Amino acid sequence: MRDGAPLFAVECKTGERDVSRAFKYFKERTSMPRWFQVHLGKTDRLIQGVRVLPFAQLCDELHLP
Repeated sequence: MRDGAPLFAVECKTGERDVSRAFKYFKERTSMPRWFQVHLGKTDRLIQGVRVLPFAQLCDELHLP
């Protein structure tokens, strides 16, 4: 969060499936600028405005330990 506003949303999955219906529903009704679905696989892709990528890659991009 920055200045009381969320910067991004993250959904965690074990597999590299498509974005869940519930996450898409939430995205349509919320104004957060960035959306991520992380998994334990290898692929990195963009699906309807949601970045689907490996968990370790998200940590690297957000400079998390």
